Amino acid sequence: MKETVKKAAAPMMLALLILSSIWAVGPASAQPMPEKHPQIHKAEKFLHDAKHALENAAHDFGGHRVKAIEAIDRALEELRMALEFDKK
Repeated sequence: MKETVKKAAAPMMLALLILSSIWAVGPASAQPMPEKHPQIHKAEKFLHDAKHALENAAHDFGGHRVKAIEAIDRALEELRMALEFDKK
């Protein structure tokens, strides 16, 4: 009887050991790192969407549409440089 209990307890002990080690490492390691600079990435998406809308506009608005697209390109370049600066 004691031998049967020992044989039954061994897999349970192993399972508890595995579960406790998983719990000790915890969800922190299972979760992805938070996105770095989410505001900049959100601004980039917004600017890309605005540029796409302007590029597909039916009118040139007296040349202002082209100037707005150029300003968006400059803004996107500034955001790219800001992210590069943070890597240093």
